Amino acid sequence: MSIIETDKKYVAGTYNRFPVEIVSGKGSVVTDIDGKQYIDMGCGIGVTAFGIADDEWQRAITAQIGKVQHMSNLYYTEPCALLAEQLCLRTGMKKVFFSNSGAEANECAIKVARKYAAEKHGADCYTVVTLNNSFHGRTLTTLAATGQEHYHELFRPLTPGFASIDAGDMDALVQLAEREKIAAVMIECVQGEGGVLPIPREFAVRLEQFCRANDIILIVDEVQTGNGRTGTLYSYMQYGITPDVVSTAKGLAGGLPLGATMIGEKAQDVLGFGDHGSTFGGNPVCCAAALSILSRIDDELLAGVKAKSDYMMREFTGAAGITAVTGLGLLIGLKTVKPAPEIVSRLINDGVLCLTAKDKVRLMPALNIPDELLAAAVEKIKAACAV
Repeated sequence: MSIIETDKKYVAGTYNRFPVEIVSGKGSVVTDIDGKQYIDMGCGIGVTAFGIADDEWQRAITAQIGKVQHMSNLYYTEPCALLAEQLCLRTGMKKVFFSNSGAEANECAIKVARKYAAEKHGADCYTVVTLNNSFHGRTLTTLAATGQEHYHELFRPLTPGFASIDAGDMDALVQLAEREKIAAVMIECVQGEGGVLPIPREFAVRLEQFCRANDIILIVDEVQTGNGRTGTLYSYMQYGITPDVVSTAKGLAGGLPLGATMIGEKAQDVLGFGDHGSTFGGNPVCCAAALSILSRIDDELLAGVKAKSDYMMREFTGAAGITAVTGLGLLIGLKTVKPAPEIVSRLINDGVLCLTAKDKVRLMPALNIPDELLAAAVEKIKAACAV
């Protein structure tokens, strides 16, 4: 059997895969089993921050594999401690819990908020408010947090204690707070899976003020938007707000599984011995990879992200067949006249790999994609979108 046939026979059918088998790559170009090359404008959904097989990333993980590839969290390891230090120094957060994925990072954030609220305001203070159109993960609890009903339909009963409001609707939050005791509000500054939609900045500021005034934990989900993706280290930094808890994953380790929940001063001591855990959380190889990634997300790189973003926004705005351009940094959504899946399929034939989000084409290239490759991909995308 071919690999595609073997996959279809033995792998659970949860993914509607494209008929492409990727076997190798370098930077922002990947190669399939037939030798065809593609410009990667999806980055494994924002994971391979510096592209495929990045040299410095490879050196970091290879060096760590030669020392110790895993150690129980009953012991200390250098990469775990140093990564936590860097994340705190660069965000102002005080503590970090490491896990394996964005969903797990969000689970931890929710546990922190509920334990804080129970200790401060009583066991009946547990409601977590999220935004309609949000996406926070696929575990039962993070599905409950996700403000999209179609994700809920097949998996009821979900974890109780969640409510959703529309982005921008402060009145709805105030009214909800009059009926229920709110432990936390959890937001994405850009709703990636929800259609690449930045939330209003004024709303984010008012939301933070409301949380401060009512001792509510403010969680910002930076799973997709974090680690340089939007032009700052984390997207909330462009909104003028300071969360109590920040979750992230995806691009943090550049292609290895690592999630992080960063906890600010107010809740830094909430989690104690035995309150939470993760067998693979803080894995030394994954943390070594993340240290390599984080060390290179500097002002120069972020300026480059913003410049590439500005270029894409200019090129796509008003282009034939494109009716709207949304997003922030190198997380961009294109509302197109043609159906987004049709465009993505055509682009595969044309040698460009893209994503979808709701009814949009979603673009998430490597943070350091060369300008000439980006320009080539943009021209092919414009051609595919043209009516």
